[in-house]
Amino acid sequence: MTRALVLCPGRGSYTEKTLRSLPEEHRFVARAEVLRREYGLPALVELDRAAKFDAKTHLAPIHASPLIWLVSMIDAEAAGREHQISAVAGNSMGWYTALAVAGALDFDDGFRLMQEMSLLQQEHGGGGQILFPQVDEHWRRDAQLVGALEEALASSGGEAFPSIRLGGQAVLAGSEAGIAHLLRTLPKVKLGQNIYPFRLVGHGPYHTPLVQAVADKAREKLSRLAFHRPRFTLIDGSGRRHSPWSASPDALRDYTFGAQITTAYDVTLSVRVGLREFAPERIVLPGPGNPLGSICAQILIEEGWRGLHSRADFEALQGTADPIVHSMRR
Repeated sequence: MTRALVLCPGRGSYTEKTLRSLPEEHRFVARAEVLRREYGLPALVELDRAAKFDAKTHLAPIHASPLIWLVSMIDAEAAGREHQISAVAGNSMGWYTALAVAGALDFDDGFRLMQEMSLLQQEHGGGGQILFPQVDEHWRRDAQLVGALEEALASSGGEAFPSIRLGGQAVLAGSEAGIAHLLRTLPKVKLGQNIYPFRLVGHGPYHTPLVQAVADKAREKLSRLAFHRPRFTLIDGSGRRHSPWSASPDALRDYTFGAQITTAYDVTLSVRVGLREFAPERIVLPGPGNPLGSICAQILIEEGWRGLHSRADFEALQGTADPIVHSMRR
């Protein structure tokens, strides 16, 4: 079996193309529907089987987060049958999935964590996130774009913050004034079909001090969650490893209800630690969709992993019988 680093996706991975992702007969789906009813929320299968994607409904945190979490859980279970899992990490909300995939939380508590956090985030008004590239068309680091981002943040008057370090992309967050400043100050950049910077729909100022109230409420409301030592090593958004032999359940709890919410989440560092410490033969990406494929490629290129130094190098490797990134959904 191949050694694998499993990287769980975050918000934004459930889209119109990922409708009908849930296998209704799967035991995870049945259990999740029972837990959803406890919250008086619509059935996930009904949302997933909708005739048409409705952005207002499907992108609402209280619906998008559980749909993503559940698909990722199902895929991660399948990955465990196909690969030897060396470590598990996540992107933002994907940390909540990673906790359950690795066994630090059981299925029910993992679902409750994700659903409660989505409720709290939806209640939090104001502010948002934007996306801005840090690489050129070859997926190599672009010093001018990095400098533009640093200058925009420095001139925001404390209203904007780094939110997620995401390979060749930077997610920035802030108050409404901070977001307006970033959109006004950052240069317009076209990469592929996308023009940056652009605001992420329905996203609040996650991973910044602006959501301290969310962290405080989460710690209080979810105090009964039972954290355990994980079965697989967890790598958090600060690059810290939580191994089956040394992890502290209290430290996992403190991070999940503290720094994970209020400080920048470094996906790049999480993957880098996974690569350097575990030398996986594959990076496995559970669904829904495939939002992290290019992100992982950009991290691998920055690392020079397996001789990768450009987008062309990565695409050539992916076309061989021994690709490094395996997306479980398209």
